[in-house]
Amino acid sequence: MDGDFDRNAMLAALAWQVELGAVDAIDDAPVDRFEVKPEPKAKPAAAAPAPHAPVVTPEVDTVAEARAAAKAAGSLEALAAAQEAFPHCELKRGARNFVFADGRPEARVMVIGEGPGAEEDAQGKPFVGRSGKLLDKMFAAIGLARDAEEAEAALYITNVVPWRPPQNRDPEPEELAMMRPFVERHIELASPELIVLMGNPACGSLLGKRGITRLRGTWHEVSGVPAMPMFHPSFLLRRPEMKRNAWADLLTVKARLEGLG
Repeated sequence: MDGDFDRNAMLAALAWQVELGAVDAIDDAPVDRFEVKPEPKAKPAAAAPAPHAPVVTPEVDTVAEARAAAKAAGSLEALAAAQEAFPHCELKRGARNFVFADGRPEARVMVIGEGPGAEEDAQGKPFVGRSGKLLDKMFAAIGLARDAEEAEAALYITNVVPWRPPQNRDPEPEELAMMRPFVERHIELASPELIVLMGNPACGSLLGKRGITRLRGTWHEVSGVPAMPMFHPSFLLRRPEMKRNAWADLLTVKARLEGLG
């Protein structure tokens, strides 16, 4: 009887433990309930990733790129396409039109101004506003015109920058520098006998000098071609008393042409 009681009591105790979630009645090894277990070692902190080196964008040599593009152009048409596609001049982003040239490329005289104004930007041609009309009158006085049928009496006209500067400001030195290779190639391809530099920006770009009052009236040289600095027509519109100086310079150009002819 006692054995049955003990057996029933043990079965009841086992059932109670099962209900409590007991799985293993006996472990493979004895358990020391009084053992003091060491604290678990902390895992070493992961090393911080090495910072990425800053991405350095190589500086673009805009003048060298312009020189290469201009040199590769074998014709005036190719030069115009290369200059219009040149991506580094910010002036093109605010201009309406690319202004390359006007007149006859085979003309003996090449006129180089500073940059398009509002009228030039609208029409895509150099010297078509008030200053352009005055320029036409000035050269007509010595027998030259952009629309002349004969090359002997023609003019070929361009600018040192082909896009209108904002608010008609002077082109910045870096803008002149990156456009200069195109202008020099333009001169080489057109091959004029004489060049007329209209105003300070043109002189600054191609002569490396400014001070048109001092420079005008004397011959200089650009790309091996005789060059005469003159007052820009827009300046003459503001200072008409200076037209006599411009007339003297025009007579000097006419005399040089006659001497070359």
